[in-house]
Amino acid sequence: MQRSNDFTTGKILGPLIRFMVPVFLAMLLQAMYGAVDLLIVGQFAQSLDVSAVSTGSQMMMTITNLVTSFAMGATILLAQRIGEGRAREGGEVVGSSICLFGAIAIGFTLLVPLLCRLLSTVMNAPDEAFDATASYIRICGLGSLFIIAYNLIGSIFRGIGDSRTPLMTVLISCVCNIAGDLLLVAVFHMGTAGAAVATVFAQAISVIISLLVLRRRELPFQFDRSDIRFNGAIVRRVTSLGLPIALQDLLVGISFLVLLSIVNSLGLIPSAGIGVAERVCGFIMLIPAAFMQAMSAFVAQNIGAGEYGRARKALAYAIAVSTALAVVMFAVTFWHGDLMAGIFSSDLDVIRAGADYLKAYAIDCLLTCFLFCFIGFFNGIGMTRFVMLQGIIGAFLVRIPVAFLMSREVPVSMFHIGLATPCSTVIQVIMCLICFSIANQKQLPKARR
Repeated sequence: MQRSNDFTTGKILGPLIRFMVPVFLAMLLQAMYGAVDLLIVGQFAQSLDVSAVSTGSQMMMTITNLVTSFAMGATILLAQRIGEGRAREGGEVVGSSICLFGAIAIGFTLLVPLLCRLLSTVMNAPDEAFDATASYIRICGLGSLFIIAYNLIGSIFRGIGDSRTPLMTVLISCVCNIAGDLLLVAVFHMGTAGAAVATVFAQAISVIISLLVLRRRELPFQFDRSDIRFNGAIVRRVTSLGLPIALQDLLVGISFLVLLSIVNSLGLIPSAGIGVAERVCGFIMLIPAAFMQAMSAFVAQNIGAGEYGRARKALAYAIAVSTALAVVMFAVTFWHGDLMAGIFSSDLDVIRAGADYLKAYAIDCLLTCFLFCFIGFFNGIGMTRFVMLQGIIGAFLVRIPVAFLMSREVPVSMFHIGLATPCSTVIQVIMCLICFSIANQKQLPKARR
């Protein structure tokens, strides 16, 4: 059954929402991997396991986000080719991407396990949880091939306008992850290692299912084995689009790792508290993140078709809907953060630390509804270098310095440390507004012609 979408004609809001919702649900389920790990570990293991899983999964999340962002280059290029009416070239884009990401997968599979203890040291993992953190990173690192393969396949589906198939595959793998966690952690008491093994197993299932579905799908372009080769021009184009996004996400991820490292230095309870809070944040930021991914594919198709006006309208719709939902998330997170943190830990001190940190993230909810939609828009029109620039400035000139200064307070406030994130988002939104104004001046005359 053909499920590819043409976003270049007809209504805007309805198709955008229908495309975004499966993206959101897939991201929600994917976030369940680490959340279920932390939830079950928090209920059936010790505080050191909670710290290890939260720190180790944060490192693996940084790696996963790096790959996902790089794969956006393939999504954007494929969507632009479809929008330009050059869908026949899609097979070459997919084939070259397979070669490129295959090489990356081999590198990560070899390097991450070898560097697991160094990465744990960089993360400033507490002494009590150091070995468990290294074990989590080592096991998940061995599964890098599955992580990278899944994200590449997902980028292909989104590039052709199909967000439902990735949702279906991740749903099945999420069920496998939950079953694996319950078996290995709750029944066999394997703690951190059990959570890591369950996560890798679930990713492997997801890749196998995705490949089976892809083989049976009717694609809007021709693809065969001869397309699986390095096409220099395509690889350079995918890299030029995806690398700035990946670098931006990597550096932003590093900034959060530095922030986590700062908090880890304060002791086990703050470490576990921020780990729980970051897990909750992963959920409350899913809606703007889903709009960001949906906007990238939607805008890319319309830019390929020369429909800049439709791209602008899509941005306005996305911001309006995302803002309405952000107000709800702010209220829940700010006033009921303790209930949300309590889902992932039974330790009252950890819950208090996590809830205090979440109050700052609640403020950020009201800002990221703008920022993420802008980022998706700029990715779609190909301004990925600007996306990288604003991310770097927000992360390294604002977030890290503010977090460090707040950590020097006596007594230390997790809320004040958390304020580093909305502070950086404010600067990034201002930069996006300025860049959007410049982009309008350049693109609107082209659209009129």
